[in-house]
Amino acid sequence: MEIGVFTFGDVGGGDPARRLRELVEEIELADQVGLDVFGVGEHHRPEFAVSAPAVVLAAGAARTTRIRLTSAVTVLSSAVPVRLYQQFATLDLLSGGRAEIMVGRGSFIESFPLFGFDLRDYDALFAEKLELLLQIRETGATPEGHPVLPHPLQDPLPIWVAVGGTPESAVRAGALDLPMALAIIGGLPERFAPFAELHRRAAEQAGHERPALSINSHGYIADTAERALDESFPYVSEAMNRIGRERGWAPMTRADYDAAATLRGANFVGTPEQVVEKILFQHEIFGHDRFLVQFGVGGVPHEGVLRSIELLGREVAPVVRERLGSA
Repeated sequence: MEIGVFTFGDVGGGDPARRLRELVEEIELADQVGLDVFGVGEHHRPEFAVSAPAVVLAAGAARTTRIRLTSAVTVLSSAVPVRLYQQFATLDLLSGGRAEIMVGRGSFIESFPLFGFDLRDYDALFAEKLELLLQIRETGATPEGHPVLPHPLQDPLPIWVAVGGTPESAVRAGALDLPMALAIIGGLPERFAPFAELHRRAAEQAGHERPALSINSHGYIADTAERALDESFPYVSEAMNRIGRERGWAPMTRADYDAAATLRGANFVGTPEQVVEKILFQHEIFGHDRFLVQFGVGGVPHEGVLRSIELLGREVAPVVRERLGSA
């Protein structure tokens, strides 16, 4: 299993310039401790520092040697597929063949008016632009025959589809022979098992091999479970409750947060041993190939994020790999 980290560059009321410098340090540490993947998401809101993932990942590429670098996610519905492909092909060349694109429809809508798109075209735009992006990857040119340059080192350049809670998205990814990243940030993880099955079944019916699956979740790791919960809860709850006020969610309580950190909950908050147990528990459900965890939700302090990355790379990942390898 590949194990890694993703982030939205949560500012947490701080300085975006400082947060971006910290983010590059986090990418560098993830590479040093042996993690496989680092993802950077796209947002257009004041609480997030990253609106241009490829730029941040290029800075990370210059300070790393082996870790794979992906968007997590690129909001494809409001992107320009030609330019997007050029950016990540360039990143692939800079990184020596370590770039990936993770596309999604996005859970926030700010990019639509920002780039002049109609939110009513939410689904149609994604389908249309994914088709164009895949055609560019296949042919190296636009439908009109204009070359799209530069060419990446990897052939093909990996493209993942991120899915939140729409079965049709899982089916589409499987039918197109694309790996899927399944976001689980609440509820019982086993309730998401049908999405993995739909993805695999659609691929099989289309004549493809079993596609790769990633589980993407929130988390935080510390030397004790109490410390992990105490240090992360104020930041995570503030961020989730702020979004909840916009969307009509009930406020997150400490009891809710503690419950989500248990074995059958959605969050990977606890000691390295607890995180290992939970990854293996979910692997029994999903049989997934990749696990990515977001440590900086709500602007958790940089020092805590660095410690979580170190524990994930040095204490969690080796045990998970050994256990799954043995299995």
